[in-house]
Amino acid sequence: MAARGGASARSKVAIPQLAWHAVRPAPIVLVTGAEDVLAERAIGLLRDFLRAEDPALEVSDLEADGYRRGELLTLASPSLFGEPRLIRVSAVEKASDDFLLDALAYLEQPADSTTLVLRHRSGVRGKKLLDAIRAGTGGGIEIVCAELKKDSEKQDFAAAEFRAAGRKIAPGALRALVGAFSDDLRELSAACRQLIADAPGDISEAVVARYYGGRVETNAFAVADAAIAGRHGEALIALRHALDSGADPVPMVAAFAMKLRTMAKVSGSRGGGAQLASSLGMAPWQVDRARRDLVGWTDEGLGVAIETLAATDAAVKGAERDPVFALERLVGVIAARGRR
Repeated sequence: MAARGGASARSKVAIPQLAWHAVRPAPIVLVTGAEDVLAERAIGLLRDFLRAEDPALEVSDLEADGYRRGELLTLASPSLFGEPRLIRVSAVEKASDDFLLDALAYLEQPADSTTLVLRHRSGVRGKKLLDAIRAGTGGGIEIVCAELKKDSEKQDFAAAEFRAAGRKIAPGALRALVGAFSDDLRELSAACRQLIADAPGDISEAVVARYYGGRVETNAFAVADAAIAGRHGEALIALRHALDSGADPVPMVAAFAMKLRTMAKVSGSRGGGAQLASSLGMAPWQVDRARRDLVGWTDEGLGVAIETLAATDAAVKGAERDPVFALERLVGVIAARGRR
């Protein structure tokens, strides 16, 4: 009986179930699973694809848990100029009753030239809606973003990041990169993007070693996090351990740069995480993390930190004789400004 019940449940899925990197336009795009990084990447790829097809794409965001009746239908209503629309709905696993009613009604007649993305992490809330989508109502697809647990899965993820950017990474370099960031998919994604942005040509093992050689022993981002939080002593100990383990000062500075650039973008900005992330070209988790990092910081302090960062970047690239002292000075300046 159990086997027949499982087979019956599987037979109800009448729509394509695709991996995150295989996302494509459809009237309804259901994004499920606990791996937020993959979900964010899939939704970003879809947005970029739709915008490439028509730069006039209108992007809107809704939060299903705070939804009010009629909002979805208002956003999906035809506009005067008929621009294509992308409506992204977060927290469907916590959806209000109003949202579930409107979404079920919308499935019966999706709006023309509109892509509705529904992000549902897990749980039974909204099951009727998910079942209807999976049964084919609305002509949707499902993007499955299950948590990546195996190194081979994380290597596939990283390889896809480089492939999407038109870059090549050597197999040994890929293994080394994943080995350095295997415990945090977000940091692995950030590391891939940094290499894509900063390292010219193909990515070899030597390139990964130059940027992240000490990452296995000590996380460069952990040094930056401790300094930004004002924990001077902890940051200095972590920095010295990383350097003693063979970490190169250049990628250490790059970790600070990545954090401070994000903080500067978010500083003073208002609005919900998803909406602000869209306007800044960032992922919602980056906005949320930057806001936490900014607690206790002033605009003046952020300006001083960025100026010191620029001087340190030059110092570790040959402008000064002692790059280690320059790094320690940077840690001290940032920790003083970030003291809670």
